Amino acid sequence: MFDIAVIEDPAAAEASLDPVRARLLAALAEPASATMLAARVGLARQKVNYHLRALEQHGLIELVEERRKGNVTERVMRATAASYVISPAALAAVRPDPAQAPDRLSARWLLALAARLVQDVGALITGADRAGKRVATFAVDADVRFASATDRAAFADELAAAVAALVGRYHDEQAPGGRRHRVVLALHPSVDLSTGAAEDS
Repeated sequence: MFDIAVIEDPAAAEASLDPVRARLLAALAEPASATMLAARVGLARQKVNYHLRALEQHGLIELVEERRKGNVTERVMRATAASYVISPAALAAVRPDPAQAPDRLSARWLLALAARLVQDVGALITGADRAGKRVATFAVDADVRFASATDRAAFADELAAAVAALVGRYHDEQAPGGRRHRVVLALHPSVDLSTGAAEDS
């Protein structure tokens, strides 16, 4: 089981967003049979089996073992990941395009960048999993409290200048065997997850 998996297929995304199937996915963090799940989530076994077939068809759950109980073979399933992210690739026709009206002060452009990040890293993870390799990535996550909007603007300017200097120092367009990487930095207000609003303090 992976810690996190990326859903790129529209049909798989649709299957995962069904409320009942989402509950079953969460319940299948630990292996269970349809009978065990039916008791756990309060649904009829036949209905659970129906949803499990759909989840298995889209690669969201997998068979762990088969147990023989009298004349019945019980299939024990588990989720293929502890959590899932839906890639914008699943909504290809309407996914955001950061190339449209780039504005480093726009929250919507930041969201478009974040969506592209999910899509790109998701594709890298999927390809690496198929090849049995790891993806070389690096991330920084920090929390800063600014005394004023002026300090926030000054911080953003210094950060942009520092990154531009680093990119200028290390970027080599002509390097034989060089590999292009994308650098994405973001600054946004922290969010109180209990309310969904920006934190005041």
